[in-house]
Amino acid sequence: MTVEKGGRRRYGAAMASNAPQGAPRTRKPDWIRVKAPTSHGVSETRRLMRDLNLHTVCEEAACPNIGECWTKKHATVMILGDTCTRACAFCNIKTGMPRAVDPLEPEHVARVAVTMGLSHIVITSVDRDDLPDGGASQFVKVIEALRRDAPQTTIEILTPDFRNKPMAAVEAIIAARPDVYNHNLETVPRLYPTIRPGARYYASLRLLESVKRMDPSIFTKSGIMLGLGEERMEVHQVMDDMRSADIDFLTMGQYLQPTPRHAKVVDFVTPDAFAAYAQIARAKGFLQVASSPLTRSSYHAGEDFAQMRAARAAQLAKIG
Repeated sequence: MTVEKGGRRRYGAAMASNAPQGAPRTRKPDWIRVKAPTSHGVSETRRLMRDLNLHTVCEEAACPNIGECWTKKHATVMILGDTCTRACAFCNIKTGMPRAVDPLEPEHVARVAVTMGLSHIVITSVDRDDLPDGGASQFVKVIEALRRDAPQTTIEILTPDFRNKPMAAVEAIIAARPDVYNHNLETVPRLYPTIRPGARYYASLRLLESVKRMDPSIFTKSGIMLGLGEERMEVHQVMDDMRSADIDFLTMGQYLQPTPRHAKVVDFVTPDAFAAYAQIARAKGFLQVASSPLTRSSYHAGEDFAQMRAARAAQLAKIG
């Protein structure tokens, strides 16, 4: 299956996303290839995380940018353990019954921010459907520890959907006032039953909408993967849905098949197609857009946050 100009897929692309498990992985084009992580900064970051008994989504999700980010001592900390209670078809994080929540985790995350001298930190987690609040209280504790020990560090969180959990759980996180609240929609609604079966598209949208409604000062962010069989107009509709929920920041990146057991890559979207999507997204009113084959939720997150904050300031200045 090929991608036509502007990212439009030929008829039948969507059907290919239901390839049987165990199908061989498609060879990556040159623009998606990255070097293996070997620098001193990589080993230092890995050692710090192991010493503090912390996990990173960089490792667990086999992120292609780990070499670049860890060399720069940028890492996305994954709290609440390394075992997820869901089994999404795109995700490389292991599934099973998680261990008990580590009470020292908030302190250890704050120590990472201080030790690495982070100006911006991204905190994510596995899904914890086994917990009454989905792990929301741990996010609150981590934010509080960071505010106490690393007050100059801006905080970006990437949370699960907290589906079927009390709204008070989300309200507590919002009250802790992270600088950026991210929750990824991941793909278009039509593909949810096969790609993200444990989640609901409109529930995720409502989560992000509620954050902005409760505290308009918090930046909201969401992302989708391309290459799973989505149609161009479906991507445009997701953009419209996000803007209806007043989401500030959109990320778009190429889906990569972690193992033969995961959903197959239907096509590799070209850099030009990603650029075309970005142009459309900016025209729809997003404050910030990151769109490229290697874009991931926390890739260049600190730089993007600074640009987004400047864009809002400029926007408010015009209104004033």
